[in-house]
Amino acid sequence: PPRIPDSTNRLCLKEKLFTISYQQSAAMSTLLINQPKYAWLKELGLSEDNDGVYNGNWGGKGEVITSYCPANNEPIARVRQATMAEYEETVQKSRDAWKVWADIPAPKRGEIVRQIGDALRKKIKVLGSLVSLEMGKIYVEGVGEVQEYVDVCDYAVGLSRMIGGPVLPSERPGHALIEMWNPVGLVGIITAFNFPVAVYGWNNAIALICGNVCLWKGAPTTPLTSVAVTKIVAEVLEQNNLPGAICSMTCGGADIGTAMSKDERVDLVSFTGSTHVGKMVAMLVQERFGRNLLELGGNNAIIVFEDADLNLVVPSAVFASVGTAGQRCTTTRRLMLHGSIHDVVVERVAKAYKQVRIGDPWDPSTMYGPLHTKQAVDQYLAAIEQAKQQGGTVVCGGKVMDRPGNYVEPTIITGLAHDAPIVHTETFVPILYVLKFQTEEEAFAWNNEVKQGLSSSIFTKDMGRVFRWLGPKGSDCGIVNVNIPTSGAEIGGAFGGEKHTGGGRESGSDSWKQYMRRSTCTINYSKDLPLAQGIKFE
Repeated sequence: PPRIPDSTNRLCLKEKLFTISYQQSAAMSTLLINQPKYAWLKELGLSEDNDGVYNGNWGGKGEVITSYCPANNEPIARVRQATMAEYEETVQKSRDAWKVWADIPAPKRGEIVRQIGDALRKKIKVLGSLVSLEMGKIYVEGVGEVQEYVDVCDYAVGLSRMIGGPVLPSERPGHALIEMWNPVGLVGIITAFNFPVAVYGWNNAIALICGNVCLWKGAPTTPLTSVAVTKIVAEVLEQNNLPGAICSMTCGGADIGTAMSKDERVDLVSFTGSTHVGKMVAMLVQERFGRNLLELGGNNAIIVFEDADLNLVVPSAVFASVGTAGQRCTTTRRLMLHGSIHDVVVERVAKAYKQVRIGDPWDPSTMYGPLHTKQAVDQYLAAIEQAKQQGGTVVCGGKVMDRPGNYVEPTIITGLAHDAPIVHTETFVPILYVLKFQTEEEAFAWNNEVKQGLSSSIFTKDMGRVFRWLGPKGSDCGIVNVNIPTSGAEIGGAFGGEKHTGGGRESGSDSWKQYMRRSTCTINYSKDLPLAQGIKFE
């Protein structure tokens, strides 16, 4: 065959390379991080391609994933996830770091956590903006979420001087009976997309002061937030000459989550997410007799009695059902109204729904942003269809919005039976099912009949009813409120729920105990050996 001259070959090759580099630069220029409007992302140390593994060193040789903005479905930037070999190396480095961290006195560990809180304070607005951009929640909620991590750091600093067990009276002379609390070791933290900062923060700050090291796997759809938060924490550790692996991170999917659940070196797995996945995690952890801390689904109800202050009810119902576009585990999904006030409340809530300002989540005037993914939009449509088939009437909303991004109308559906299958299904979207009840007994029973037991709320002025609601035959949830909505928990109380919500508790009260193991210690300082229960062994 005729030989093609070298110059032609070189020309073809040049054209080919030019085309490839042009395609690459075109692809790069479409990333939001390269647009002047989003230059602030670089303040968080982010770039076009980001390492998704941290264990004292940054790395990431696994699958490259692109993070998308739910408000316009445009790519923000890319992250290289962890391989199984990198996961293995990170666990090993975390275990080694624990040997250093466990020897540091608790109040000194608290000082490191204080510095983490201060570092977050400095970046609160820019980090809140990233949460808004990547998750889709409105800017004030994004900032509020970082604030929660800051607040938990403050709480943990105080706690670092207070954790401890009692000295108990011994029945034997010359003996002391004390309770010792020690760290479990390595805490694996698997978090969900809807709170990509706060949930890690609750676990991280408290696990650290207890003397544990942490390995974080954030949601695969919010990897930039995981990277940005880890950079802030890593800088504090490095400035204090501490091993970075004290707060490790491996971005990844189900493979990393499964590995953590099965790994005997991970002493506690704290998992936040769906009940379906939580059940699988729990079974894998239980199989090896590990510990788990589960924060799973919620199918939360607000119950409004005939004597309720409707000026409190209406904003509460709107905030709790529309906030975060219905993607909080504490979102109100069931609004139970006494028959005598049903119509007036529906009318007022529907009117308020129509005034909700929908728009770009990072615009400060927006109250309601997009759903996180396109799949969520499909779930929204399917749920509305099922609700109609089961006898529901759409009073407000019910449609996908004609604009870029994953926007749907916040929706109110009336007329369903309290036990309709769709009412008992937690769809993670802004659909509110309004139910009509007649008696207190009926309302309390309906609250408790769903499988989840996270948050619950009544509106009433009757003090007897308040205490019945808080008592043994009242709400069976972990969060039981009166005259406030189901969402918006404070960090000072223990957060979590019963039944299919998983039973875990995070944040305040004595939740720190979940990150520690307890030893009952008896010390004999006498020269005799009296036995307990007066047993004589002679």
